Amino acid sequence: MSLRANMHMLKKLLVVVAGMFAFGYALVPLYQAICEVTGINILALGEREMPGTGSARAKMPRNTQVDTSRTITVEFDANARGPWEFKPAQRSIQVHPGEVVTVMYEFQNVQNRTMAAQAIPSYAPRQAAQHFNKFECFCFNQYTLAPGEKKEWPVVFVVDPKLSKDVTTITLSYTFFEVGGKTPAAPTAQSVLKLGEGA
Repeated sequence: MSLRANMHMLKKLLVVVAGMFAFGYALVPLYQAICEVTGINILALGEREMPGTGSARAKMPRNTQVDTSRTITVEFDANARGPWEFKPAQRSIQVHPGEVVTVMYEFQNVQNRTMAAQAIPSYAPRQAAQHFNKFECFCFNQYTLAPGEKKEWPVVFVVDPKLSKDVTTITLSYTFFEVGGKTPAAPTAQSVLKLGEGA
């Protein structure tokens, strides 16, 4: 092959490589545009606030995975192992299996020193744990809070429609403890159930 033929082939290959790179780069916005038009890959029920978007709201198509024939009461509990304030913004909520839900938990370090803390979740009844799927949760991380600092954390979850039909109430309980101190045991299913009965 002559040098001229080699250069001609190299130019063709460079054009092909540039085209492939441009196509790969365009895939992300193209995928997002297709998702917006068709509603594919969006888990939502009707018009709902999307996690992480603050007060901005987006209209999203109805999630066909939602079982509207069933309603489950999800109760929220908070146990603080230390001198700080920790509570859910609401004590309970009614959800349909398959529905994506966001609830908030409030925390304040009322001490005059910086602290690091983490939360341990538990569920009642125990069988609900494998059907309670969290997409976002403050329990995934440790947090450092300055003296007097307040935080609000979301828990974004969905109850799997495969949950047994005889379960009508789930209690989600968090134990919040200081990192570096003695780690408390998570509440047992029996103690969480008693707490739910008294609520």
